[in-house]
Amino acid sequence: MNRLTLLGSTLVTTVLFSGCLVGPHYQRPVVTAPPVYRDAVPTPAPAENSTKNTSTTLGDRKWSEVFRDEQLKTLITEALTNNYDLRIAAQRVLEQQARVGIARSQSLPSASGGAAYDAIGIPKDALGAAYPSTFHGGGLTANAAWNLDFWGLYRRQTEAGRADLLATEWGRRAALSTVVIEVTASYIRLRSLDAELDITRKTLDAQQDSLRLITLRESVGSATMTEVHRAQQLLDGTKAALPALERQMHQEENNISLLLGRNPGVIDRSPISLQSKALPQVDPLEIPPGIPSGLLERRPDIQEAEAKMIAANARIGVARAQFFPQVSITGIGGTATSQFDKLFNTDSQFWFGAVGISQPFFTGGKLKNNLRLAKETQKETVIAYRKTIASAFKDVSDALIAYRKSREIRIAQEDKMAEAREIRNLAQVRYTNGRTSYLEVIASNTILLSEEMSLVNARQQEALSLVQLYSALGGGWA
Repeated sequence: MNRLTLLGSTLVTTVLFSGCLVGPHYQRPVVTAPPVYRDAVPTPAPAENSTKNTSTTLGDRKWSEVFRDEQLKTLITEALTNNYDLRIAAQRVLEQQARVGIARSQSLPSASGGAAYDAIGIPKDALGAAYPSTFHGGGLTANAAWNLDFWGLYRRQTEAGRADLLATEWGRRAALSTVVIEVTASYIRLRSLDAELDITRKTLDAQQDSLRLITLRESVGSATMTEVHRAQQLLDGTKAALPALERQMHQEENNISLLLGRNPGVIDRSPISLQSKALPQVDPLEIPPGIPSGLLERRPDIQEAEAKMIAANARIGVARAQFFPQVSITGIGGTATSQFDKLFNTDSQFWFGAVGISQPFFTGGKLKNNLRLAKETQKETVIAYRKTIASAFKDVSDALIAYRKSREIRIAQEDKMAEAREIRNLAQVRYTNGRTSYLEVIASNTILLSEEMSLVNARQQEALSLVQLYSALGGGWA
């Protein structure tokens, strides 16, 4: 009865102390967010009868709603299934789940059991005829142990492990967003190369026709050999630009193939022209950036940084709990006999129980410095958290001004190209009518080709800046 009383008292004490957690409880640091993003276009107030949700930002929209090109959607879907970085990130989540289980198991009792059989033979001459020469015996044993978590050591370790798991999960979502953005950006660059190659080939066809015409005119005395050579030189220059474009195109296809988890190969896509709408374009007024404080809940890198901060805060409790006494309960019981039929008799039973308390007195400064390390590490994570938030605000502001200005550049470049095409057409008519030299035609063609290429680049930059803005606002992982 006394043993039961002792055991009951121990369990009651355990329950009373189980609510004790040393170390600071987590509190999110106060972050001062600007009221609006710099360079954000003011969104018009909705009409009184409008049902449009003005709190929804571009970052809240799914990637399939922002990037509407069907071929791009197919590529992104394949990348989300087969991308190597995403698969590695998913495995890291599973690994951390196992670590949380290991940490949690330390706060629970452990038990084990076993059975043994022993036999020994001794020479008869050593013992004499009056004693048996063989001995055998065996039995069953059960062991149990429990390290009582009075100060929350194991609970803080579990708390840190779960925070690390959350950080790993947000890291996986950040990787998912990165893959979406990288596939989209590579696809935009590839489509721009398609457009440049299309322009170059059409220019090459026009120059070949022009060379044939000038050669014919020279044969009848209406043109000079100088003009023929100039036309040939212009044609050769355009031909020289083709290999570089094809090289870039193949390399971009290889980059997309890697993102898709494929071996290098061709990326299927429809033909494209300079007027193609395959590149995403959105009016700046249709991009509500929302309020800066919303990034704290939406961007995966900020959430990951906060989870790391929570884990570091919990580890302060782990380090502090090691200063206090550690209490453990140990019990062993079983049976032992040399006769199998008496294995379960009460006379064959044995047991042992113990309660141990361990208090560190001198560790050479190990515990003190371990606590100091945990505190300084937590301060570092707070700084990293604040920096991540500040960087996020900067990313959005940079992307907003980049998208707005790249859009203005694209609109201006469209006007420039239209003027260059008109000048080229007029020069061609004037040359055909014999009112100007072929030098004017060459100059106007060269300018037109340059303006067409500049327009492709302007459209690419506008599309890429939209993608960057979407990423900066925390989009792409949902």
